[in-house]
Amino acid sequence: MQAQEHTGSYYAATVNEVTDFAPLRGAQTADVCVVGAGFTGISTALHLAERGYNVHVVEAHRVGWGATGRNGGQMIGGIAGERCIAKHHGRGVEELFSELRWEGHNIIRQRVSKYGIDCDLKPGYVDVAIKPRHVRDMQAEHNALVEAEFPYEVRMLSREETRELTGTDSYIGGLLNMGNGHLHPLNLCLGEAGAAVSLGTTIYEQSPVTEIRRGDKAVVVTEHGTVTADAVVLAGNAYHHIEPKLRGIMFPVNSFIVATEPLPDEVVQAINPRDLAICDPNFVLEYFRLSADKRLLFGARLNYFGDDPEFIMKQHRRKIVKHYPALADVGFDYAWGGTIGVPINRVPLLGRVAPNVFYSQGYSGHGVNVTHLAGQIMADAVAGTFERFDLFADVKPVVVPGGHLFSKPMVALGVLYYKIKDRL
Repeated sequence: MQAQEHTGSYYAATVNEVTDFAPLRGAQTADVCVVGAGFTGISTALHLAERGYNVHVVEAHRVGWGATGRNGGQMIGGIAGERCIAKHHGRGVEELFSELRWEGHNIIRQRVSKYGIDCDLKPGYVDVAIKPRHVRDMQAEHNALVEAEFPYEVRMLSREETRELTGTDSYIGGLLNMGNGHLHPLNLCLGEAGAAVSLGTTIYEQSPVTEIRRGDKAVVVTEHGTVTADAVVLAGNAYHHIEPKLRGIMFPVNSFIVATEPLPDEVVQAINPRDLAICDPNFVLEYFRLSADKRLLFGARLNYFGDDPEFIMKQHRRKIVKHYPALADVGFDYAWGGTIGVPINRVPLLGRVAPNVFYSQGYSGHGVNVTHLAGQIMADAVAGTFERFDLFADVKPVVVPGGHLFSKPMVALGVLYYKIKDRL
């Protein structure tokens, strides 16, 4: 693996600071070594640092380089694969899940406040319905939130109300949830990394891991150095290729985003007057929102594995114009892609490959929220508390033999399958 700089995204172009942590060199020691400096790794490191652990984080590229710094910035509650987890454990986990669904949001809000992180955090999200079955699902979600006395505004929207909030006739209804929201994900991760460093955490960038040696103390090895630690947390998600046992348990699904030029106020008021994040419920979904400087950030999954900005812009322009014909000639300033990890059964993958080597990955598009919860759970596990960790670890992942070797054609077939399913 060759160390790389950030992709050419809107987020990378608007960071509050550019990180330049030194690469790992020589023999180092720590209580815990975290491999990967995305949301999972940095969240875990900060939770541990707050508890007094000496933590070293080893990152192949830059802090937030992967899905953390490339995603749609939508802070969405819920945990993918929840039904599968509940079925495995029985009805006894329902009360626990009512708290877990939103815990990541709470962690983010607390950190933004406590550490003064400037990441454009804003409330408000609309699930939009394309088919009547979507409306039924949203009504059930609405009823459950009301019954649970959800502390934020939640409201079912008529077709007309949805049109007023989204500026398009594409949807037949929606569910407004002011407990969800949106943010600048890379600036959030960088702010959390800075908080962790202020508490004594050491971060190494441009340091791809080549080996993890197991033992009473695990050793994380790079080309020019090592970290010997009591515990290791693997947090590479879709970009992790070191541990053989983690191959074939999830698929790398690509998603692509464009950022338009800043939009005039009259256009902003027409397409998104309340500055909400918007997402449809399809697997091959579309999601969009406004940036702090009033660009339209529009994302979608494509059956494409490249990174050509012109191709991404062309594909996304057609999708945008479908909803907003008036934006047919809008300028695009950025286009980029990234990879998210999707397990076969959609259950987040938390577990161990050795008694003191833990892993957490595979959030199926709910990463902004669930990574922050996962970081807390991983910190608990390192400290010897396993109740919430076992909730996920006891659900064994579905393994596709050789899946890591044939992931692209298998993902392409999967996306085609879900496209057909979405249309039915």
